[in-house]
Amino acid sequence: MTDSRTKRTQTLAAAAQAKSQAKTEAAEKAIRVLVKRGEPVTFQAVQREAGVSHAFLYNHPDLRGRIERLRAQARPIPAPAPAADTESSLVLALTGQLTRLKKQHRQEIQTLREALEQAHGENLDLRRELARRGGTATRPQTAVISPC
Repeated sequence: MTDSRTKRTQTLAAAAQAKSQAKTEAAEKAIRVLVKRGEPVTFQAVQREAGVSHAFLYNHPDLRGRIERLRAQARPIPAPAPAADTESSLVLALTGQLTRLKKQHRQEIQTLREALEQAHGENLDLRRELARRGGTATRPQTAVISPC
């Protein structure tokens, strides 16, 4: 390599190192600020506060470990089991009720269909009987009411 190329490479490497160091310091400062404010320390919160990327935080083992430890410490205590059981039993009870109501609805619809079929059959039988006796099987006329 030529001396000028080596010098440029060294300059770029030094600039990259300085940029990485500045981002690391910004991330550490962001973590301190979040802890001081009492806010949860998460990768997203540190990213927002420090202005660095998720990839930067995940690729730095020291920062990553620190954020994961602080995040685990701040996790809320899980809700007591009885509350979860109450919610799940409520969901199960409502689901069962909905199933029963759907079944009842289908049965009522089927009963109405059968009654309608029977009424249509009886109507047809009556029309045939009327036609056999010599009457007319026309539909009844509706009365027309004229205004006075």
